[in-house]
Amino acid sequence: MRFLALTVSACALVVAGCGVSSSDPASTGSTPSSPVPAPSTSSSCTMTQLRVSLTHTGALGGQAGGYLRFTNDGTTTCQIEGWPAVVALTASGQAATLKHAQSTMYGAWRVPAPLPVVRLQPGDSAYAVVAADDQPAGAAACSAPYVRLRISPPGGSSSVVISAWLPGAGTDLPACAAVNGSPTGEISAITPLSSLPH
Repeated sequence: MRFLALTVSACALVVAGCGVSSSDPASTGSTPSSPVPAPSTSSSCTMTQLRVSLTHTGALGGQAGGYLRFTNDGTTTCQIEGWPAVVALTASGQAATLKHAQSTMYGAWRVPAPLPVVRLQPGDSAYAVVAADDQPAGAAACSAPYVRLRISPPGGSSSVVISAWLPGAGTDLPACAAVNGSPTGEISAITPLSSLPH
């Protein structure tokens, strides 16, 4: 009986020890491999594959503006990130480069960290808020408004010119200056429409 009890105990220990499968990494001393993200195959969007338009225009909180819409008109996916280069032009040809905004009253946009990289499949769009103060600072009157916008995508060298008319505000993009005399026109970084009121 004592021999039988020892045999049963030994078998119980063997069975308990065999509960760990040899395929379990803990039993082999190896660690499971982490999945490696596939590298992005999208190239940066260029002006040749983008169509730019102005939408969601209006006036709010002392600013008038709208959303620049960058639509992938090409046949391949591309990606877009950062601030577009935008030069505002008056009817007389006077030019002002819009500053890179960190936040905007119009569109209630605030720069995120890090900046989003927006991948655009054919037909998809990304947006940037363009806005300027629509009230004069102090006693100074606002200059003649901007009637055209010359736009280059982030990192791009080629550009397109579109109208600066804001139907929702009933005016072209204002050219009002700040108290120190500097232009108030500004442009946000590229963002998905889901990040903006619409």
